[in-house]
Amino acid sequence: MSGTPMPLADVFRRLIRETGPISLAQFMAESNARYYAAADPFGREGDFVTAPEISQMFGELIGLWLADMWLRAGRAAPVHYVELGPGRGTLARDALRTMQRYGLDPQVHLVETSPLLRKMQAEAIPQARYHDDLATLPDGGPLLVVANEFLDALPIRQLVRAAEGWRERMVGLDGDRFVYVAGSAPMDAAVPPDWRTARQGAIVETSPAAAAIVGEVAGRLANQGGAALIIDYGHSDMRGGSTFQAVREHRKVDPFSAPGEADMTAHVDFGTLARVAEGHGAHWMGTVTQGDWLRTLGIETRAEALVARAPHQRAAVHAARDRLVASEHMGSLFKVMGLAAPGWPIGVGFEEN
Repeated sequence: MSGTPMPLADVFRRLIRETGPISLAQFMAESNARYYAAADPFGREGDFVTAPEISQMFGELIGLWLADMWLRAGRAAPVHYVELGPGRGTLARDALRTMQRYGLDPQVHLVETSPLLRKMQAEAIPQARYHDDLATLPDGGPLLVVANEFLDALPIRQLVRAAEGWRERMVGLDGDRFVYVAGSAPMDAAVPPDWRTARQGAIVETSPAAAAIVGEVAGRLANQGGAALIIDYGHSDMRGGSTFQAVREHRKVDPFSAPGEADMTAHVDFGTLARVAEGHGAHWMGTVTQGDWLRTLGIETRAEALVARAPHQRAAVHAARDRLVASEHMGSLFKVMGLAAPGWPIGVGFEEN
């Protein structure tokens, strides 16, 4: 008997036939759990490329920002670097290298559940300690938290305005084909007041999982001190419509075509998360575009320094810089949200907010 697991699409079909439609959140959560456990999705040979893999400048500037915050807050010790969903460990390696230049040598904590990715991270960051979630992070000492392209992969709920009111958008079957269906339970109370009278067919997205994680990070900052950078693609306020998508081999694909074999994501609602963070006692410094933030941190200067050391890499360095900051690439769609403990300084790049 083969040890190959049943295709997740078949698992879902059996479940739906036996118990009825499942939530989009369950569909997305189980698909991503299967996907991240099975393969390395990052880089040119994977399904997508994240900012740390584009250029070392990204992680270096994050490390510079964290070191500056720590220095201006009084050089607390012990201090902990915490990264949520650290990929291959590339960002952490580049950030820690930069921090050390300023005398910051934190304990390293990586929140990661994939055994395959943990193995890769251990090669990049041998001293790292691993956590399945935030609950086991240390309680003493400030936390310097980074979450880059982490929240977008957390499961979302979609609520749709049906003729009889708001309902949860579920995943059902038409024959063997996955289709959206409206749930039977009224969901009007879960919809923000401004949206309750929206037209029929309107869709709003929420991510209870993202809100819970940001709330826990904010609460820890309020209790322990520290700062956090949350970097992802999304919007500053809740918007209508579906942003649910799947990416495979660097191309968007139908999310229903092969669950468990593509990366499923949705845009992050930074406006809601800012309110959650403030409600848990953290100071929200602002949410700015990735391009503006990296320019303020000095990515142009850093790019020229790299070119001076390796003139033959000029075109590659400039192309990587442009991918990170240009509006037509990652510069505008990607946002950077800064959080800090009360009493900690305002971070560079957020002063005007």
